[in-house]
Amino acid sequence: MRFTLNVDHIAILRNARGEVQPDPVTAALLAEQAGVDGIVVHLREDRRHINERDLRLLRELITTKLDLEMAAVDEIIAIACDVQPELATIVPERRQELTTEGGINVIDSISLLKSTIKDLHKHEIEVSLFIEPEIEQIDAAAEIESDYIEIHTGTFANALTEADKFDELEKIRIAAKHAKKLGLGVNAGHGLNYSNIKIFREVEGIDEVSIGQAVIARAMFVGLKEAVQEMIRLVK
Repeated sequence: MRFTLNVDHIAILRNARGEVQPDPVTAALLAEQAGVDGIVVHLREDRRHINERDLRLLRELITTKLDLEMAAVDEIIAIACDVQPELATIVPERRQELTTEGGINVIDSISLLKSTIKDLHKHEIEVSLFIEPEIEQIDAAAEIESDYIEIHTGTFANALTEADKFDELEKIRIAAKHAKKLGLGVNAGHGLNYSNIKIFREVEGIDEVSIGQAVIARAMFVGLKEAVQEMIRLVK
């Protein structure tokens, strides 16, 4: 299972006071040196995380995979087609949310997403859809020729009881298995941390996990290199 690091929280800290440090690009390069398999960033319409400068420098400088999380809106699609990340992960986006609150509804947005995927594919960009672990959503993703799905693990991460965690994990297992049968790559992310990631090594079919906040928070105490390598040991 691969591990990609989301460096958005570095940019959030920088932006909090309108400073130039800490630099998410520097963090990404340090994380690569520590062994991550890729870098994830979310270029939001409101630019509350990274900005275009960050994205373009990352494209120029990193040597692992660049995964651009993005809404299916014309402005961001055009930027993605120009920058050409290896992977574009389509996520829902609400201006009022603190962080992404759930998976995109592929069925209700199938025409828009089909057009977006077609545009990104023209520029040789693979596409992932961030969705709930639901069979109907996975079928819709395959129907419109998404290359990957990313399973939203937030409900699992926030479950308060072991029974609820087990139920959500079982949904994730079933979803990953079904997606693989359809020929989709399977990523997972949201709310994963140093404690709950361990059980994901037992979930067959998940190719990659995307983790951000937990690692950046840990890095405040032990440094980014050690925080990344601790997570790598758990994931691998």
